Amino acid sequence: MAAHQVPPPIRWTRAEYARLTEVGLFAGRRVELIEGEILEMPAMLGPHRVAVTKAGDALRGIIGPGYFVQQQVPLAVGERTEPEPDAVIVPGVPDDYLGDAPHHAALVVEISDTTLAYDRGRKQFLYARAKFQEYWIVNLGARVLEIYREPAPDPTNDIGWSYAHRLVLGEADVASPLAFPATTVPVRLLLPLARSGQ
Repeated sequence: MAAHQVPPPIRWTRAEYARLTEVGLFAGRRVELIEGEILEMPAMLGPHRVAVTKAGDALRGIIGPGYFVQQQVPLAVGERTEPEPDAVIVPGVPDDYLGDAPHHAALVVEISDTTLAYDRGRKQFLYARAKFQEYWIVNLGARVLEIYREPAPDPTNDIGWSYAHRLVLGEADVASPLAFPATTVPVRLLLPLARSGQ
């Protein structure tokens, strides 16, 4: 190695990450595999926990036959990326995924408070590259729902993809997922109750 070279990091594959998980290396820790790096996610605060439950309940109310909602379990987003979104609508039934995490999703949802910039940036780019047609961010700080659609090549970021269309809905609005256009989700059902003074 030349004197000016920086040692490269080890980039883990999903299979290697699964083996590390099986032996208990991450027991009790919230981690995700992102582009080969194992990232420790921040502790989940009360509003985030409440919104995760509410999002799952709201999505279960709109899905049609042939789909189910999974929450905070792996989603395969390439050979070296396996996030655990707060809620995802995936095709099939849970037993279809005994061998591997889902590779396709009708809708991906992240609840965002302390990781908003990351969810709008790197996570958005990765979900777009995987060609998930719709990505929602429940923005707890602003109490809005950010909807991202139309994955498209984007040379302005290092992933090379992003969503071409972004829509922001307030608490009084309703969202209609692309996969279930005849249904609506009131944005207020995705949010924890506002604290007094908010």
